Amino acid sequence: MTIIWWAALIGLAVAIILILSRLNPVYALLMGTIVGALVGGASLAQTVDIIVTGAQSVMGTVIRVLAAGVLAGVMMESGAADAIARAIVEKMGDRFAILALTLATMIITGVGVFIPVAVLIVAPIALEVGQRMHISKLALLVALSGGGKAGNLISPNPNTIAAAKGFNLELSQVMVADFIPALFGLAMAVLLATLLRHKGTQVTEADIAQQQTTTKDIPSLKTAIVTPLLAIILLLINPMGNILHLKALQSFQVDAMYILPIAGIVGTLAMGKASHLLDYMKAGMNRMTDVVLILIGAGSIAGLIGASNLPSQVVSLVKASGISGTFLAPISGILMSAATASTSTGVILATGSFSKP
Repeated sequence: MTIIWWAALIGLAVAIILILSRLNPVYALLMGTIVGALVGGASLAQTVDIIVTGAQSVMGTVIRVLAAGVLAGVMMESGAADAIARAIVEKMGDRFAILALTLATMIITGVGVFIPVAVLIVAPIALEVGQRMHISKLALLVALSGGGKAGNLISPNPNTIAAAKGFNLELSQVMVADFIPALFGLAMAVLLATLLRHKGTQVTEADIAQQQTTTKDIPSLKTAIVTPLLAIILLLINPMGNILHLKALQSFQVDAMYILPIAGIVGTLAMGKASHLLDYMKAGMNRMTDVVLILIGAGSIAGLIGASNLPSQVVSLVKASGISGTFLAPISGILMSAATASTSTGVILATGSFSKP
């Protein structure tokens, strides 16, 4: 059966209200799905089918996200991300301090580290540079947050994996296509941070004292870059083969589910930290658990929207308003992410509803 569009909206609204009421997002999304389906005329059995079908649609994404946890765990827990960030800032110098901090956060996020973790990694370095160059805390925050968002576009993270799965594309194809938008995001973050350089509170000695870090366990840059470099090379082999029309490269069709863990394991061996591999994998799995649960909840409500005529109604509205259909994807992604307070959930809902021809 087809659920009426306004019933799907009611279900989505219920989920949003429950999320804002601080109910666990997974339960909120499931409750929204149940309410929307029942209001739309579905029976109890049909409602279960909608939830199961929606959850099944994200299982491919879930598996790849869990695999990405190995790479993320290695980068975050081994000190590799910290080593890369410090090297970037030191090489670019104080003259390009804002660009260096933004680029460092972008690259750290781009190799699979979550934005909040990337910001925490770069923050102590940013405070040191900020005090020395008289850059305000507000400007530093904009630089790190903007760099993280830019890196998120090209990162093998749950958002990119969900988008690739939703449009039946390879993860590497999405990462390559997002490179130019990521550069624009980087440029905008640097511009805004530069304009805000002298706005707000300045960094003090007390701020730096609170952010004291130890560097004794940080690996060398040469070994730290093995994990991200190997992952990027393996992910880009097939797309480069398609661009250059080289059959040998085109025949290399290895899924990210294999590539990301392999890169993490090889990188751990290169850093001489093989004895810590299980700890890194456990940490990565813990980081991904909440994401996976949210993806399942998002899949259920995406199943509700997919079983309704809401997508066709939205397309009709866009056509009637005269807005180019090109804007449908970004508009739907922005609205869904803002409504659910989760980028991953927003991507699942947007791609699940509007990726169909």
